[in-house]
Formats: sequence, C-alpha cells, structure tokens
Amino acid sequence: MAEPNPMQTRFTRQFGVRLPIVQGAMSWASSGSALASAVSNAGGLGTVAAGPMREAAFAQALEEMRQQTNAPWAVNIPLYNPRAAAYLDLAHAARVPILIASQGGPAAHLARFHAIGTRWLHVVTTPAHARKAVDAGVDGLIAVGGEAGGHPAPSEVSTLVLTRALARQFDVPLIAAGGVADGFGIAALLALGADAVQLGTRFLATTQANVHADYKAAVVQAGIDATTLVGRGRLPIRQLRNAFSARYLAAEQAGEDGETLAQIFQSASLKQAALEGDVDAGKPEAGQSAGLIDSVLSVEALMQQLTRELAQARQRLIDA
Repeated sequence: MAEPNPMQTRFTRQFGVRLPIVQGAMSWASSGSALASAVSNAGGLGTVAAGPMREAAFAQALEEMRQQTNAPWAVNIPLYNPRAAAYLDLAHAARVPILIASQGGPAAHLARFHAIGTRWLHVVTTPAHARKAVDAGVDGLIAVGGEAGGHPAPSEVSTLVLTRALARQFDVPLIAAGGVADGFGIAALLALGADAVQLGTRFLATTQANVHADYKAAVVQAGIDATTLVGRGRLPIRQLRNAFSARYLAAEQAGEDGETLAQIFQSASLKQAALEGDVDAGKPEAGQSAGLIDSVLSVEALMQQLTRELAQARQRLIDA
C-alpha cells in the first residue's frame, strides 16, 4: 500500500490547495494582491485582507488575483466593518473561490455565496462561536488562539487547547491559527486534529508583504516575550511591546476609566507601523511566533522551508 502524502489533508482535498498552509489576512500587509498571489502560486492559500481597503482598491485587488494566479485564493472580510456589505457584493461579483469571514455571523450571507460555488471559512475563537458557524452551514473553521497577532481569542485560550477542543466537537475542515512560524509548528497542530494551519506573522516577514521595512525588522528582532495584549475587555490586539503599549498598560494598571483608556487606544494605529514605519508609537501587530522568526524571506523561499520542516517533523515522529 502506498504511503499517504503528508501534505494532503481534508482541507487540501476539499479546497483544492496543494499544501495545508494558509496565509493569514493582515491589514495593509496583505491588503492587495502581491502577498496573497505569491502564497497561492507557491502552493498555499493566499488571502487578501479587505479590512482597510476602499472599495475601488479592493475591486482592483480581486481582478489582479484573477490575473496573477490560477490556484485557489481567498479574501477576508470582517463583517463588522462599515464597508462589509460593499466588500461582500464585490466578492460575489468576482466569484471569489474562498471567502474568510470574521467578527460577525455568516447565516445571512451563505446561501448566495454557496450558489456561485464560493467556499466559506469562518474565523472563531470559542466553541460557542464555532457551533453557531457550523450550524449555519459554513464549509470550515479557522480557530484563532491567544498567541495570535492582531485580534486573538479575548479569552487568551491557547491555540493548542482551542484546536483540540474544536477537533473533538466538529466534523468540518479545521484550520488552526496562532503561535506558528515553522513547519514543526504546522506538524504539531495537524497532529492535534487541524486540517491546515494559518500563519500570519511569519508571512508578515516576507519580501512581498506590503509593510514598512522597520516593521519587518522589529518582528525579526523580537523575542518570544516581546508581544502583549492591549485592550482587554474590548476587542484586544496582540502587538509588539512599545511606547504606546507601555502607556496603555500603565493607565490600565492605574485604574483609569474606560473613556481615558479608549482615548489612549485610539491615539495609535496599525497604519502608523505598517505604512509609516513608526513601530514605537503605532500598533505593530504581531503574534508570539515573532520570537521564532529570524529573517525576512521571499514567499517562495519560505514555502519551501515550511514544506521541508513539515516533512522533517513528520519523519522525526516516525523515527522516535
């Protein structure tokens, strides 16, 4: 009997993606076609992040994706976004292969996307949210644990625990996200029951990511304890520690009221770090996996490295 291909999973078979690797949607870094098309062409699932984009720019990115890759690709749409309805209409008109939605319910949208053959993946951070998404009829789940950059699980439950919990409860393709920067981490989450693994911060440190060189350098220089959660009790973000996070956390510890904390929170932005390179006063979002990243690579080189490491991890388990 032929040995099964370690790169093939329920996700790769059902979604037509060659490798069980998903590039996380990152505002600015993948708000365009360059990073996403490179990932899809290299065998993973590239994702365009609609979040900060104007409708015309989003429409242009969709057209570029159709021109730049014949492989499956995805768009991520935060359903709470004021432009979400416009994004959804544009994605529907473009017949995007895969839609990844977050921060909102999928039930009102699934029928029209399924009617044109679009697969719907839903981002969840708790078993309760996963249950609602599965009951609504989504095609798969992306489970984001507390280690992830950007908007991780507010509960701070780890990716290891969340992945295993959802794998035990739901029989749908499961993509695990948070805390992974290499093929060994991918192997670990596949062993827990995930069908693919989403990497965000590792793809941030690539040549195709559309962010400032100083932001990438800060990720490469970060240690495993270099991130923190800002905004607990609301929609928290995990970012690199800097002057902004120190100011916010000091105010929080001093017991400042909600209005004061909100003003501090809103005084900085991801855009400052991503486009202007202000990694000290902005919000340089990054996951704990930043501490495992020591270089900026091209997407092609990174995907080759991840594939080698995944095979090495699998062989190590066989030889153990």
